[in-house]
Amino acid sequence: MAPGARATGVTTIDRERRVVVLTAEHRITTLDSGVRVVTERVPSVRSVALGFWIASGSTSELPSQAGISHLLEHMLFRGTERYGSEEIDQIFDAMGAEINAGTDKEATSLYTRVLDRHLDHAFEVMSDMIWHPRFGELEAEREVVLEEIAMYEDDPQDRVFDVLDKAIFGAHPLGRAVIGTAEVVGAVTREQLSAFHAQRYTPPNIVIAAAGSIEHDALVSMARAVEAARTAPAGSRTGAGLLHDPSADGTPDFSPRVRFLEKDTEQYHVCVGGEGLARDDERRFALRVLEGVLGGTSSSRLFQEVRERRGLAYSVFSYSNLYARTGEVGLYVATRPENLAEALAVVSAELERCVEDPASEQELIRSRENLKGRVVLGLESTGARMSRLGASLLNEMPILSVDEMIERIDAVGIQQVRELAGELFTRGRMSVAGVGPDEERFRAAIEPLATEAQLGLAR
Repeated sequence: MAPGARATGVTTIDRERRVVVLTAEHRITTLDSGVRVVTERVPSVRSVALGFWIASGSTSELPSQAGISHLLEHMLFRGTERYGSEEIDQIFDAMGAEINAGTDKEATSLYTRVLDRHLDHAFEVMSDMIWHPRFGELEAEREVVLEEIAMYEDDPQDRVFDVLDKAIFGAHPLGRAVIGTAEVVGAVTREQLSAFHAQRYTPPNIVIAAAGSIEHDALVSMARAVEAARTAPAGSRTGAGLLHDPSADGTPDFSPRVRFLEKDTEQYHVCVGGEGLARDDERRFALRVLEGVLGGTSSSRLFQEVRERRGLAYSVFSYSNLYARTGEVGLYVATRPENLAEALAVVSAELERCVEDPASEQELIRSRENLKGRVVLGLESTGARMSRLGASLLNEMPILSVDEMIERIDAVGIQQVRELAGELFTRGRMSVAGVGPDEERFRAAIEPLATEAQLGLAR
């Protein structure tokens, strides 16, 4: 087989180029530096979704660095050694494209979608943003991020999820908000940003992913050319020895807690949650199916009982987040003060029902089919395909084909769902968080959800 050739159902390795072909749907190349390139060709489109994925998020930070990953993400747009800030905007506008970025607890991504004829130029600019930010215009961008923090502080629906994370994970880095604090963002220096960039934006921490009208070897050649032009490996710069290793933070203390943030709001925003699954846990497919029954769809139990039958809330849903070594499950509801106690009583009853009777056969079938539909429909987007490739490879997860994912969803049975519900949603193991105008009213309303010990500790 020729180097880098497509394969069907086999794995091939080209020793010179270190190309690993995992399936017929995607191809992976690891450069000598450790940068990984992954692509999936979609012949029916004329665009390419391109992303750079970096293993740098809020769990990479020390408490004194809270928010530096997010600020650094913003600073990528403030000019490079070759391109000015406004010039970057003009370049992508002229392509008819948008360039954006995001930061979460474990990763940062920089991404765009362009016509295939613009790929070379887009890659060139984005590579420079990743490898050679000049950290210019720091004061202006600092003010932008401080405004974003202020906007976040004003939004109770955003705040309550971070209040719950603090309750679930305690002092562990997973309990800190990705956006960081105004104190850190307001004081960080250009030198500190540069040092953090040197620590985290190293070749083994970076994945380049693309999906659409893309030739794998062409993207690898672009990445190699950029690599050859770099004067020094990113990790060799000053400050690389100060790297914070998230694995050193250990296992979170999942003791159930109650947390409340008093804020003048029209509604109470309440989250209930606890320890979930790590992203490599094979039960993750069963968890998604269970979520569909509990609160992940419009026909789910929570949505029907809280909203449709009783009109107690506009928004109510369940969710989960899967991280490297652990995860969280949770649910959210927002309701007016006069409905708070009744809404939380219904939520409590549905959680108990979830443990005792997690799904009927009809609910199980409907949730499995819903999940399969969302997976397949989602992958009709080249952006979604690119994100799946980049996140999976960065997190060292297998890149499953659509057929493999459907097979695993179809394999979820009632016994798996029952065991998972009993492990994750039992009363007394979950934390409760709220944002609203009156803490005493909140505490009285959560009595069906919290144990006496939790309520006592919260006082």
